[in-house]
Amino acid sequence: MSARVLVVDDIETNRRLLEARLSAEYFEVLQAADGHECLKLAQSHEPDLILLDVMMPGIDGFETCRRLKAEPATRHIPVVMVTALDQRSDRIRGLEAGADDFLTKPVDDVALFARVRSLLRLKLVMDELRLRHRERECEAEPDAPLQGGAVLVVGADAPGAERLAARLCEPFTARAVSDPREAAYLAGEFDLMIVDVSNPRFDGLRLCARVRSDAATRQLPILAVVEADDRRTMVRALDLGVNDVIARPIDAGELAARARTQIRRKAYADTLRDRLDESLEMAVKDPLTGLFNRRYALSRLNQALDGLAAGGEPVSAALIDIDHFKRINDTFGHATGDAVLKGFSARLMSELRAVDIAARFGGEEFILIFPGAQVREAMEAAERVRAAVAREPFPAPEGREAILVTLSAGVAEARPGDDVEDLLARADSALYEAKASGRNQVVDAKKKAA
Repeated sequence: MSARVLVVDDIETNRRLLEARLSAEYFEVLQAADGHECLKLAQSHEPDLILLDVMMPGIDGFETCRRLKAEPATRHIPVVMVTALDQRSDRIRGLEAGADDFLTKPVDDVALFARVRSLLRLKLVMDELRLRHRERECEAEPDAPLQGGAVLVVGADAPGAERLAARLCEPFTARAVSDPREAAYLAGEFDLMIVDVSNPRFDGLRLCARVRSDAATRQLPILAVVEADDRRTMVRALDLGVNDVIARPIDAGELAARARTQIRRKAYADTLRDRLDESLEMAVKDPLTGLFNRRYALSRLNQALDGLAAGGEPVSAALIDIDHFKRINDTFGHATGDAVLKGFSARLMSELRAVDIAARFGGEEFILIFPGAQVREAMEAAERVRAAVAREPFPAPEGREAILVTLSAGVAEARPGDDVEDLLARADSALYEAKASGRNQVVDAKKKAA
């Protein structure tokens, strides 16, 4: 995986050394000699990752990281602090400033590239979500202010899991388990999973792999607990998709800082996914009735006709019109008319199969698509809808009589060689016949043609 990495260090020898290591792995490398230059290059060149020294003249690495994370254009760039400092307070300070990890000089190449590749995989996913968000919405990106969350702590045995969970204080709520099957079953209910992979009696890596491979928990962040000198397990955990690692002995402050980072990141990604789902739904749904819109219905009808032409299943369609709908709007007002449309749509959907497609075609006109149905079955479905609508009046404004609503429908089955216009023209002709013959009825285009 290649990417653009910005190396920030006030000592040129250190920069050159990291550049050589990264270039050998086919990374593109940018260099900055201080925090101010880092901020400028991050804005202008949008690196995929920043390796940031802590001890620098001017603004140090902590302040540089804070400024990077405060800027919308650079806040999503992963930052790894590379420093000679290895005190608990320095690690926590860096994590709270927004750093994704700490690497201690002299930097171990295996640890460096494992961490870099892990963060780049994460950034690739986040960049895709942010890109789709920008393409579909003009709304600002969401913030993720969450500080606490629900954490599942998994250990080799119950006492060990309980001790690890006890390290997490408020605002976290932690549940400790020692059975990997139970952990995999419960994982989807939590914001973060912490797995002790340091115990040889417990295959924590297998649990991590299982959680990552399950679609329901694939996005759950995982924090792995490793032994400080067990480089092999740390690298394997990151390669399996673990989001972060923490080494024993565990410091409660560092554990909380890393947990906050992962939960905040998950909340941000979940919000982007939810908004993307909403925007995708808005693109195919009618906002008033909740049915599909005209464009989506026509695209699905085209697909069904293509399938028929290739020797697939039959398909039928119905065009439906609410009888005298203008009279409802004129008599009761548009708000009541909208309420009738919503109620009408709900009754319509209650009479259809899961595979049937209902869409608002425009105004008070609707289209039903019946995949795999011949005209007789489509007629029966349209008749069920007609009866359900006519069976019970719709509510009217207070003090007014309930509104009796009926519909007229025309049904047509696709013939070999039909395109969308051909099929809908026959259904529309049948609909016209239904309205001309007194309304509140369903007419078969095939019967009319005969």
